[in-house]
Amino acid sequence: MSEQHFVFVHGAGHGGWCWYKLANSLRENGHKATCIDLKSAGINQTDANTVSSLDDYDQPLYDFLSQLPLDQKVILVSHSVGGGSMTAAMCRFPSKVSMAVYVAAAMVKPGTVVPPVLREVMKICSGMMEDVAEKIWDFTFGNGPQNLPTSMMMKPEYVRDKFYNESPMEDYTLATTLLRPAPVTAFLGIMDIPEAAETDRIPRVYVKTGKDHMFQPKLQDIMVALWPPAQQFLLPESDHSAFFSQPQDLHKFLLQAASSLSP
Repeated sequence: MSEQHFVFVHGAGHGGWCWYKLANSLRENGHKATCIDLKSAGINQTDANTVSSLDDYDQPLYDFLSQLPLDQKVILVSHSVGGGSMTAAMCRFPSKVSMAVYVAAAMVKPGTVVPPVLREVMKICSGMMEDVAEKIWDFTFGNGPQNLPTSMMMKPEYVRDKFYNESPMEDYTLATTLLRPAPVTAFLGIMDIPEAAETDRIPRVYVKTGKDHMFQPKLQDIMVALWPPAQQFLLPESDHSAFFSQPQDLHKFLLQAASSLSP
């Protein structure tokens, strides 16, 4: 297979650091790997409470794609609510994306109405003010308690079970030192991305996580049925964070998916 360039998009609270195993494996196999830090994530120094919208949050990804040479395309890979950021980028830069891979990620067709059952779980995952969300997330109200929260951080007692229930303890320990507050305002836009016909021409791949305590497998199935991808893979022993719990199998699936692209 010819060299491919994989660009990774993290989920809430995470950063480019979470993809380190995949990036290393792909580079060892002769491919390129870029791990983006969205605004306020990873080593990006922005305060999450100041992020104003999904587009503002996604600006580092937009900047990267806008600077690619005219003849270059990349394979985007997203995790969790990072799927919304990836979809937004596909709408803006369809000519730069050869394939989009959603790993237990929000995969919502732009311009469509999300069914209530799926909308509720996505609200919980992205920190909307629901009873369950309040149970697992700590919120910061940067604009005052009478307004929506501006950032969120998963409560420490839930991190292991919700994110890393099947992951190695050393990766869980690493993550607890690197997780950062995520901008709630950004996630408000994930389910309201405007219709963009160009996204249907980009091959999509979905990777389901079989032991996911954050985004239950049956709810992943509902989402996938609403916007069926070209390829689907199952990681039966994976928690929400497949990049830690089943990195070798995820690496294999990424290469298998990429092999379907024309040289």
